[in-house]
Amino acid sequence: MSSAPPAGCCEAAHDCVFAKAVLARSAACELARRHLVGERELLACGSPIARMNCATLAALLHERARFALRLPAPGRPLMHMQALRLQCGGLDALRGWLRAGEADVHLMVRQAQQARGSLAELPWDQLVPSLVAWQPARRRR
Repeated sequence: MSSAPPAGCCEAAHDCVFAKAVLARSAACELARRHLVGERELLACGSPIARMNCATLAALLHERARFALRLPAPGRPLMHMQALRLQCGGLDALRGWLRAGEADVHLMVRQAQQARGSLAELPWDQLVPSLVAWQPARRRR
C-alpha cells in the first residue's frame, strides 16, 4: 500500500465501484489498488474495462433490487447502509450463484459474463432474494 496516490487516482473515473464491499472485507478484488489520503483509505481500479463491467453490474443490482431494498431512483445518493447492503449483498448473491469459493469481484464479474454472455442475463429472480437477505456481521462485544 502506498502512502501517496499516483496522479489522477482519486478521480471518480478510477474509483473502485465496489469499494465499500472491499473495504468491509466482504469481497476482494485483484485489480483494486489501495491508496492513503491522509487517514482515509481509497481504492482505485487498475483496469478501465473491468471498472466499466463492475459499473454495469452495480447499475443492474441497483435497478433490479430497487423496489425490494426501497432504494432511491438512480442518480440519487444512497445512504451508507443502503450502498453497503447493495454491494455486499449483491456480491454475496453472485458468489453463491457462481458457487465461487472466494468473493473476488473481478473474477466473479468475468465468470458471470462468460456463463450468461451478458450481465443483464443473470438469473435476477434468484439473485435479488439472496441480496435482500444479506445482513452485516454482528459486532462482537
